Formats: sequence, C-alpha cells, structure tokens
Amino acid sequence: MTHSDRFSGTRVLIVEDEFLLAEETRLKLEALGATVIGPTPDVDEALEYLDTTQVDAAILDIYLTGEFVFPVAERLQDMGIPFVFASAYDAEIIPSRFEGFVLCEKPFELEKIAQALFASAQRDH
Repeated sequence: MTHSDRFSGTRVLIVEDEFLLAEETRLKLEALGATVIGPTPDVDEALEYLDTTQVDAAILDIYLTGEFVFPVAERLQDMGIPFVFASAYDAEIIPSRFEGFVLCEKPFELEKIAQALFASAQRDH
C-alpha cells in the first residue's frame, strides 16, 4: 500500500488558484478514491466549505490571487484537520505558528502530500 492509497474514502479540500493544476490534482485524487471539495481559488469560499462540508484533509496553495491562504490554515488547525501547503514559494513565508506543516513544491506530488497528511494517523496505529 502506498501513502497515496490512503486518499481513498477521504474528503480533500483543494485551495488553488491555478485552474489547470487544481483540475489535474482533482482528477488524480478522484482516481485514488477521494472526494474532492472545491477546488477553490478563494479564501472566503474555502472557509465557507469548512463551515458547511465535512473535510478530512486539505491541500493549500500559499498565495492565491491577491491574498494569503493563512486564514484557511488557521481554521483547519483549530478544527484538527491535517493540511499541507503546496506552493512554489519559499517555506520562510509561512508564519511560525504553522511549523510542522509540510511544504510540498509544485507540481504536486500526491505521494509526498499523502505521506505528510497521514503521517500522524500512521503513528497513532
């Protein structure tokens, strides 16, 4: 079993403003058996999804058109939902309160993202 197999049956929020990258990630996740929430390029819409939809994990682009995704990361952290930052930006841009959340570079490598998202769950078993 690969790490990415663990996406099967999960509900994954994608917050990404590059349409083609978001769409490619959606298709790959769905092929692995995940239900994709979004994708959305918008912080407010992502927060609305978190208020109205069950989410098990999230993949976040750091900088969306004109805004940082950190309010979404804060909400996910408060809710105890695992997430990773997926961005071309340097890790230094991430506030220290998010230390421990993995930065995966674009293009997304779902195996690395799965390993990061599900590492704590694996340690719990």
